[in-house]
Amino acid sequence: MKRRMRDSIAIIGAALFSWSSGALADEAPICADRPGKASQACTVPAGHFQFESSFADWTVDKHGGAKDTTLAIGETGFKFGLTDSSHIDIDVTPWQRLTSHDGDTYSHASGFGDVLVNYKYRVTAADAGFQLALSPFVKIPTAKHSLGNGKWEAGFVLPIQYAIGGSTLALSTTPEIDWTADADGGGHHATMVQVADLGWQATPKLNLTAEIWGHWDWDPAGTTRQASADGAIAYLVNGRLQLDAGFNIGLNRVTPDLDVYVGIAKQF
Repeated sequence: MKRRMRDSIAIIGAALFSWSSGALADEAPICADRPGKASQACTVPAGHFQFESSFADWTVDKHGGAKDTTLAIGETGFKFGLTDSSHIDIDVTPWQRLTSHDGDTYSHASGFGDVLVNYKYRVTAADAGFQLALSPFVKIPTAKHSLGNGKWEAGFVLPIQYAIGGSTLALSTTPEIDWTADADGGGHHATMVQVADLGWQATPKLNLTAEIWGHWDWDPAGTTRQASADGAIAYLVNGRLQLDAGFNIGLNRVTPDLDVYVGIAKQF
């Protein structure tokens, strides 16, 4: 596991020192799904490779006198452009740690996370004011049972974006329906995710985003509804490199209280 961590850090470090002087004049700047929970409608250009990685992602959740924390290091999506309107994305978490404090009781677990394999197809033109994409995905249960549920899961995401004409603002929404394992492991059920955000291109290099996120889980054992208010900032170092950070604040008791992260996106 330590070797996986070292390899992930080495990949990120190498990318930081190996980018080119900038994107070619006739190519659009990098477009990444991070930061934030919304998925963008854009895709990686054909033949290009792109990675989007979180240096660190820390979550804390306090409930009924107990405190749970999660730390993920190096969670990375590796994307490859298949055509000018589609790409494949493999997302891995090389190391994560879960800890739980409840009175005098303390428990923890750490290791490799689950793997997500995602395909995205952009339906509309890349320069259209309104953009739509189709994005099915599958989760491969590679995490040990103390970190994951050990079940195959899948979902379908519909990224939608609209650039408000005559302004530097854009609206995005990301409806999602998932096929999620039951809490008791006996089967699967439907869950739904919805994200709505407003993006502001403050400068040619700086983008600020505010979003509302909701999650509905219709488990046979009982329905759970989560919600959060989120904010993010992205800075375009050059046409191929983005640095970003963000936070998510839980809006009800069943949503983690706070999640903060910082990361990078790089295109080759």
